[in-house]
Amino acid sequence: MSGPSAVKEVPIERREQLVDYIASGAKPRADWRIGTEHEKFGFRLDDLRPPTWEGDRGIGALLQGLTRFGWEPVRENDHLIALTRGLASVTLEPAGQLELSGAPLETVHETCCEVTGHLREVKTVADELGLGFLGMGFQPKWKREDMPWMPKGRYGIMRRYMPLKGGLGLDMMTRTCTVQVNLDFGDEAQMVKMFRVSLALQPIATALFADSPFTDGKPNGFLSFRSNVWTDTDPDRTGMLDFVFEDGFGYERYVDYLLDVPMYFSYRDGKYIDLAGQSFRRFLQGKLDDLPGATPTLKDWADHMTTAFPEVRLKKYLEMRGADGGPWNRLCALPAFWVGLLYDDTALDAAWDLVKNFSLAERHALRDGVPRHGFKLPFRNASVRELALEALKISAHGLARRERYNSGGANEAVFLEPLIEFAEANQTPAERKLELFHGPWGGSIDPVFREFAY
Repeated sequence: MSGPSAVKEVPIERREQLVDYIASGAKPRADWRIGTEHEKFGFRLDDLRPPTWEGDRGIGALLQGLTRFGWEPVRENDHLIALTRGLASVTLEPAGQLELSGAPLETVHETCCEVTGHLREVKTVADELGLGFLGMGFQPKWKREDMPWMPKGRYGIMRRYMPLKGGLGLDMMTRTCTVQVNLDFGDEAQMVKMFRVSLALQPIATALFADSPFTDGKPNGFLSFRSNVWTDTDPDRTGMLDFVFEDGFGYERYVDYLLDVPMYFSYRDGKYIDLAGQSFRRFLQGKLDDLPGATPTLKDWADHMTTAFPEVRLKKYLEMRGADGGPWNRLCALPAFWVGLLYDDTALDAAWDLVKNFSLAERHALRDGVPRHGFKLPFRNASVRELALEALKISAHGLARRERYNSGGANEAVFLEPLIEFAEANQTPAERKLELFHGPWGGSIDPVFREFAY
């Protein structure tokens, strides 16, 4: 989750400014970049418990230790809650899940090097503190009440409000981890096509990355429980956004959607003002009781955009939000998958041909069924596995046409190899962990912290 934005405090005087803000993200193809973000669970090596922020072995101490690598500290009320280095940042999710928000880079090779360097730095400090980190989609062992809370103002507001809207919102905050990629677009028409393709195929990414089959130390009946959590978090700000597929969709229609998403807060004078459930439209009119007469700035708008959580999110770029967190090679695979589909015109056309005839009911059947059934969910006369293999084929061809090579002469399609292997085997990462749980692990979840730690 994002912190307060760095957008300037420009007063909003007309609705067109909201549209123009999104439209300003459009870039010529030469300037398109790849921004990869991933979250991971920390745990203490001796008892596997998640570390609190406080203490000699806390997340705060870990952040302080990372400053030796040139990261600049970011504080909130004297608490170290984030780091920045160039255009990258390290931030904290509500229960201390550590997130790298990578810099916008030109190739998947570069973003994978960035991820590798970050994990090396984290492991260096974590080893000194007796901590480890695990990549999965949902906390496999500890209950909601066992999870700590980080000292960030927006999380206090969300913690109060979430239970009013859904049964699993606090689990979303404290017990989930994801990997996502942020991608650019050239103009409004291109954004629309990319949005539709990526939204329709988001369940395919969920299947390929499904890695959250355990809750409270036991199988939960899902392959991606993280994905299922979003179905009972907050219906006002989640979901498949059916209107994206309607005629006339564009920047303005997305602004209308965001204006109907209830607010969480306004960040003013270094403090979060609790506005949970209130209307941004009324804020534009200066009619909020908690901020009498005050009207929003573009910074308020940028902050508000981060509080909508659909399967694909539009800001000044598109965010792919369907994948569980995982090990190193899958952190590199997600940007490869989506770059191959969306950054090559031939691949984008082929991907659109694959999904353009999906009905609304079929899109929802994929979204609702994949978290439990993964590749084996029936679809038309085949299954999700066949869809995944076709999407991977299109992506691989798109990456090959990009002709971005590493020092060994491999193009970016090399990063798809673990995904292709899962799809060909018709077995998700979650199903492989379930086999271990019922076999060599003897019904204990504890070995996952040893065998799958970074």
